[in-house]
Amino acid sequence: MSDDVIWLPADAQELWRRWLRIQALLPAALHRALRADAGLSLPDFDVLIQLTGRPEGRVRIYRLAEDLLWERSRVSHHVTRMERRGLVRREECGDDGRGAWVLLTEQGRAAIEQAAPTHSATVRRLVLDVLTEEELSAVSSVMAKVLDRLEPSSPDEPGEVRKSH
Repeated sequence: MSDDVIWLPADAQELWRRWLRIQALLPAALHRALRADAGLSLPDFDVLIQLTGRPEGRVRIYRLAEDLLWERSRVSHHVTRMERRGLVRREECGDDGRGAWVLLTEQGRAAIEQAAPTHSATVRRLVLDVLTEEELSAVSSVMAKVLDRLEPSSPDEPGEVRKSH
């Protein structure tokens, strides 16, 4: 090993390993709960949340990919699977023949409305209920600092995550 590498100290290494373990276990647990309770996958839920967060319940595919940090091909394939289940539909963009809108259907709205309360309860049970108010505040502060480092500050100024694209 190279002598010029600055290794993580033991406590930081333990923190990082716990973070990676949570990053693997938490989405898997949320996915299982959503599947059992509402028949949705976690990616389905993510797409539906994006749509319900918009006044018209629609979003351009490229914007959905940007917001989810997914490749456009992944979004397109996932939207196709969701279309087959009646959760969303695609609509050609009138002013841009190359683009398309993804629209929330009534069935998609019903699915997210069914899933949201149980999902919220699962998040509370797995994460929030085990933390004190002070710990929640500290974790929130830490996440905000890390997100500030990762998120672009403007559309033209990519954050660390997007510099590799």
